[in-house]
Amino acid sequence: MLSERDLQRYERQIRIFEKEGQEKLKKAKVFIGGAGGLSASISLYLAAAGIGRIRIVDHDTVKLSNLNRQVLYVDDDLEKRKSDCARERLKRLNPNIEVEAFSETINEKNIDKLVADFGLIVDALDNFPARYLLNRAAHVKNVPLFHGAVEGFYGQATTIVPGQTACLKCIFPVALVPSAVPTIGSFCGFIGCIQATEIIKYITGIGNLLENKLLILDGLNWTMEEIEVEKNPMCEDCRKW
Repeated sequence: MLSERDLQRYERQIRIFEKEGQEKLKKAKVFIGGAGGLSASISLYLAAAGIGRIRIVDHDTVKLSNLNRQVLYVDDDLEKRKSDCARERLKRLNPNIEVEAFSETINEKNIDKLVADFGLIVDALDNFPARYLLNRAAHVKNVPLFHGAVEGFYGQATTIVPGQTACLKCIFPVALVPSAVPTIGSFCGFIGCIQATEIIKYITGIGNLLENKLLILDGLNWTMEEIEVEKNPMCEDCRKW
């Protein structure tokens, strides 16, 4: 049930998907893996949109080199846990939502516990081994996965729905070696905003999603390409679904 304050706060977006859509956002539970550059814009806009419950998982602390792109944080946050700082920032932005913070490294032993009963999983990570864990968890729990990645002025995004679309392992069968990649803060935020928009569209049931499509953006030349992707019937991660 939306309160009078909810109706005022979200009035502009209620014009798009009406009260029913806003109620869906309020009931939604979104798990975000990572609290870095992608997560910054994703979590801020999901909190602003009124997502009822957000869980952020990241083991790291805030470093000075993070601040060019991880706009959740300020100088006073240096050496503090990212997840805790993110929770505090999001609660200041929207005190009416629930935000949970876990300072843990996502691994095979804790992934099920961390994702728990959350109905949407967001990949805001920076390495493929951990992304694959989110991919498997999404299929085991039969919930959508929203993937995004960025390097310099290049970024990508796709929406994965178990049983309906290619999974992350279908699209990227070989994991890239984790490394510190060059990153432009504004473009990282841009890709995160695409992910946040996909999540809001999915929850409210409006528009077309990036299902079986990998959106690739070149921010230097402002070109955009949608690559059709297909489910691999032999994929070890999703062939059961």
